[in-house]
Amino acid sequence: MSDTKDPKELLRAMYGGENKKLKDGDYDKSLAVKCINGTFVGKKTENIIMYRGIPYVGRQPVGELRWKAPVDAVPDDGIYEAYYNAKSAYGNGQLETGSLYDMDEDCLYLNVWKADDSSQKKPVMVWIHGGAFEAGGTVDPMFDCHSLVKENPDVIVVTIAYRLGALGFLHLSHLPDGGDYPDAQNLGLLDQKMALKWVHENIAGFGGDPGNVTIFGESAGAGSCTLLPLLKGSHEYFKRLIAESGSVNLTRSTEEGIQCTNELMEALGCKTVADLKKVDADKLLETATATIFLRQFPERDGIHLPLDTFEAYANGAAKDITILVGCNKDEMDFFVYSFGVEGWKKWVEERKKLKLNHLSEDEKKLVDSFCDDVKGEPYEKDSRLFSQVWFNAPIFKLSDSQVKGGGKSYTYYFTPESPNPIMKCGHAIELSTVFNHPEMAEDTGRIFDETFSKTMRKMWVQFAKTGNPSLSADISPDGKAKEWPLYDIENKNVMALDEFDIHPEKESARKIVDWDKTYFMTKYYWI
Repeated sequence: MSDTKDPKELLRAMYGGENKKLKDGDYDKSLAVKCINGTFVGKKTENIIMYRGIPYVGRQPVGELRWKAPVDAVPDDGIYEAYYNAKSAYGNGQLETGSLYDMDEDCLYLNVWKADDSSQKKPVMVWIHGGAFEAGGTVDPMFDCHSLVKENPDVIVVTIAYRLGALGFLHLSHLPDGGDYPDAQNLGLLDQKMALKWVHENIAGFGGDPGNVTIFGESAGAGSCTLLPLLKGSHEYFKRLIAESGSVNLTRSTEEGIQCTNELMEALGCKTVADLKKVDADKLLETATATIFLRQFPERDGIHLPLDTFEAYANGAAKDITILVGCNKDEMDFFVYSFGVEGWKKWVEERKKLKLNHLSEDEKKLVDSFCDDVKGEPYEKDSRLFSQVWFNAPIFKLSDSQVKGGGKSYTYYFTPESPNPIMKCGHAIELSTVFNHPEMAEDTGRIFDETFSKTMRKMWVQFAKTGNPSLSADISPDGKAKEWPLYDIENKNVMALDEFDIHPEKESARKIVDWDKTYFMTKYYWI
């Protein structure tokens, strides 16, 4: 480990390097896996084999392929190292650790962790990182899955990268020469689907079961997991999803997409896609961060995604995919904590100006009434409001829609708090628990109870294995059965993930959603 405190240097020291082609056959054959696009040789530590930086496309999205759909992997008889993480997709380092690493448009790679045993047909869990669709990466130490797989050697875990921000979600078809870029507004999702196709076709070589894949993600990763079932042809690649603090509301309309593109074009002095392609990725990132920050989402374009994503679920679009979804008690407090109170105040005022015009006068009165009811620090009124309309209400609307459509949903409410008075139980605070990284307590401020943490991970793994997160007494870390009821529209059952008392209860016991004063805003995709 380097002594420097520079994050990029630290990440380079931990995971950096360049995977090379092996020519002389001098490698450990027991660590090699033959895949369609090459044989990849991993590294073993403590009986866990890790494969980093495996490409899942035939050509990377650079040069003429910028803003083009991902290219399928092509056959390759070469033998390659899989020792080092690929560079991150271009993303905002203000938001996520993964974007503090070296960035490149050559970024469509994945990583695999497996126990070194001869077992076959293990359940597979594929992680999709968050970062508001404009930041993050698989290099984030939080997403090093060694500890997770060491504790749960009966699953294989994969982490995937995808294009972000203006390179992954930029509407271009309205421009004079935009007709050749019909997919630009949803490329990040198409990348994810391509990665899942690669997993489907190659994971058996690692001992995984291509017929038992669960995708899981947090924030934008959770939004991705819930949107992927709506992409044509995606269902053959996975059968379950876990969405932590994110839903199908994390999208924008075509009109909003065009508006963002126009603002970016004006700031760059560009008129056409040809002009844009001359702009280097660093400049694109810098300008997008300055002009359309936290507005770069997948698009409800009527091509890849339906115009109403909730309605699609209610009509049964994902009825054959079992879902597990939930939210944290104080979601938006993470953003107050991250931006600082003054930065939060500035951001939220700008966001409200963009969105309040959608509401009628009566609806605005409901919002004012909700905020008036919130006690505590002045920032908490807006924090509670945005927690409702970005996370709580849409997640419960998703569960409602999934059940209406004939599918199954398990729903949770995560409550352990940081000792930080602003952070509390904010967005993403559960990640160190999910990935078995108790040492990563920068946000949590403390280590959560070990038995609680093991139980939550066991539930996630049990869901991936069986489609039901309930735990019988013999596999529950505390020796006590945990029966997780299915969500139903009448009772709205949730599993309360309280640190010392995991138990099922009705949503009404916690009033997680204000059904009268905020739920209506889900129809406006109020993000």
